Amino acid sequence: MPNLVEIRDLHFSYGDRSILSNLRMDFPRGKVIAVMGGSGCGKTTVLRLIGGQIRPQQGQVSVAGEVVHALDTDNLYRLRRKMGMLFQFGALFTDLSVFENVAFPLREHTDLSEELIHDLVLMKLHAVGLRNAAMLKPAEISGGMARRVAVARAVALDPELIMYDEPFAGLDPISMGVTANLIRKLNDALGSTSILVSHDVHECFAIADHVYFMSAGKIVAEGTPAELRVSADPYVRQFVNAEADGPVPFHYPGRSLADDLGLGASA
Repeated sequence: MPNLVEIRDLHFSYGDRSILSNLRMDFPRGKVIAVMGGSGCGKTTVLRLIGGQIRPQQGQVSVAGEVVHALDTDNLYRLRRKMGMLFQFGALFTDLSVFENVAFPLREHTDLSEELIHDLVLMKLHAVGLRNAAMLKPAEISGGMARRVAVARAVALDPELIMYDEPFAGLDPISMGVTANLIRKLNDALGSTSILVSHDVHECFAIADHVYFMSAGKIVAEGTPAELRVSADPYVRQFVNAEADGPVPFHYPGRSLADDLGLGASA
């Protein structure tokens, strides 16, 4: 199956601090691909590179056959028209109603009539179970409902590519299950490719076709959820089983506490 997104030999850093190193990833059309790993491993940076918010120092990211960082502003915006994005914690416009939040990308990127926009928004809200909440403000609905509104906004343009950045963060177990099932059903209904950045093992394994595990800016393991559940790889075992000890460190790399306290020589 052809890939919608391909990442090849990619390196990215902020100044002297390396974030991603020699990254190679494939995201096939029509699939849900999870990118997992601990905080700070580079997951969200991958999404930002795909969307063209930042550019790699080496290597390339291609979407639908186009190298993202080689595009000028007009062509980058044209390519983004094919993308939907669910930001961490939803990022809804607080002063706009649920309806207007979902209508925003349709008004921004199309010349559709208000009548057609009205019908499309209600259809998207119906798909996430919130058609009757259309006139409410984000502050008037629950966190789980707000996340579903954000999903409706992300798919408003029927994008080829949908990116979800920590879609389960802060949700209760019921809302997590509802959101996970919604991501899978929408992906299948739209025929999209979905990239799911998360550290929630249970929900990701329930809906993903393929999983990448990242650590320190590199792919350390990959496979289907079934393969990774029985993996003997120490990175995978530590993450899946939520083990404190393992190859993924708790402390940010650098000087020891003893050195910072001036005790290094006497320790």
